[in-house]
Amino acid sequence: MAHIELNNDLPGIRGLMAYRPETEKALNALAEVLLRNDDNTLTRGERELIGAYVSYLNDCFFCQNVHGALAGYYLNCNIDEIDAIKKDFYSADLSPKMKGLLAIAASVQKGGKNVTTGQIEAARNAGATDKEIHDAVLIAAAFCMFNRYVDGLATWAPEDRQFYVNRAPQRAQEGYQSSVYK
Repeated sequence: MAHIELNNDLPGIRGLMAYRPETEKALNALAEVLLRNDDNTLTRGERELIGAYVSYLNDCFFCQNVHGALAGYYLNCNIDEIDAIKKDFYSADLSPKMKGLLAIAASVQKGGKNVTTGQIEAARNAGATDKEIHDAVLIAAAFCMFNRYVDGLATWAPEDRQFYVNRAPQRAQEGYQSSVYK
C-alpha cells in the first residue's frame, strides 16, 4: 500500500502520474526524449538498458522490470538475458562502448561526483561520443529520480514479471506520452 492515498490502483509511476497529472506531462516528456527520441546514436534498447540497470542498482522492482522488458524487446533478448546483463554487464555480450557507458551510469547512481575522468576516457576510447556520454549520465540521473519517486511513495508493482514482458511491445509502439500509458 502506498504511503499516500493515490485514489487509483495503477502500479508504480503510473499511479503517481495519475495522482498528479500536472507533473505527468513533464516527466513523460523527459522519458520520451531520453528513451525514444530517434535523434540519438544509442539505440532505444541501449537507452532502456541503461535505465533498467540503474533501476536494478537502486533496487526499484517496478522500473527495472518495465525498462528491462523494453530493453529486451528492443534488443531481441529475454528477461533472463537482461537480468544477466544487470548482474554482470562486463561479462555480457555487449560492445565495449556500452560497457563503458554502463560503468558511467553505475557511478552516477552512486552520486554524480563518482564519475571519473578515466571512465569518460575509457568510454570515448571505446567509441562513445560526447552526446552518448551526456545521455548516459542524464538517463542514469533521471532514473535515480524516477526510482526514488516510485519507491519513496511505496507504490505497488505486479510481482509477475511476465506482466512487464507482455506490455513491452505496446509500450514500445505507443511511447511514454500516449494516453495508453495511463
